Amino acid sequence: MARVSAHRGNKRASTSDALTVVPVSGTALLLIDVINDLPFDGSDAIVTQAESMAGSLARLKRRATAAGVPTIYINDNFGQWRSDFRRTVAHCTARSSPGHRVSSRLRPTARDYFVLKPKHSGFFDTTLDTLLETLRIRRVILAGIAGNICVLFTANDAYMREYKIFAPADCSVSNTAADNDHALRQIETVLKGNISASTRLRFRPDRRGRSGRRAFHALASQSSRTRRMQSHRAAAAPVAR
Repeated sequence: MARVSAHRGNKRASTSDALTVVPVSGTALLLIDVINDLPFDGSDAIVTQAESMAGSLARLKRRATAAGVPTIYINDNFGQWRSDFRRTVAHCTARSSPGHRVSSRLRPTARDYFVLKPKHSGFFDTTLDTLLETLRIRRVILAGIAGNICVLFTANDAYMREYKIFAPADCSVSNTAADNDHALRQIETVLKGNISASTRLRFRPDRRGRSGRRAFHALASQSSRTRRMQSHRAAAAPVAR
């Protein structure tokens, strides 16, 4: 993951004041590099901005989880290839890490999935394709750090795979506000994505009701093996900084 520098908050407005309805069935929330220690000189300002973003994203995740939308963490492991995602979480949530408040607020739960990535895109040389296929996903909600790098690269690859893209404007941060605005414009105009703020997204329950939720939990159980594969495969690949 590329390092990010400080900027003022994202000024990009949502495309519309109208509510955006997102079907629960076939949708996944992808959190990109949100488990992050942010350990570089001059990171104080970006840490503050990321903490604000984390609040919006945590609220979105709670609503998504309550509705039955699965969350997938797509994360760099910062070159620690003898480690795994659990150790990465432990490191980034330690009080010695500048990004510990962001990582702690967005800490994954036992219900969540994870993919470790070697480069910028969450799809490149990972098992994300397999996981999304297993969960029967057709729409992705993308959020995280940095909006103009890893989020945008993942959005490009999602578009080429014909996923419908949502990228809430208040749920990503980039090197600068201008960089984040440019990335959002690219997602909206080139990738035909929806960049409405997270507060404008409304999850539409599966019409199958409880039977639909049972089907989701069955798929989640079936994909537990996939999650283990992700950790092992990611641990064998080199990282690009």
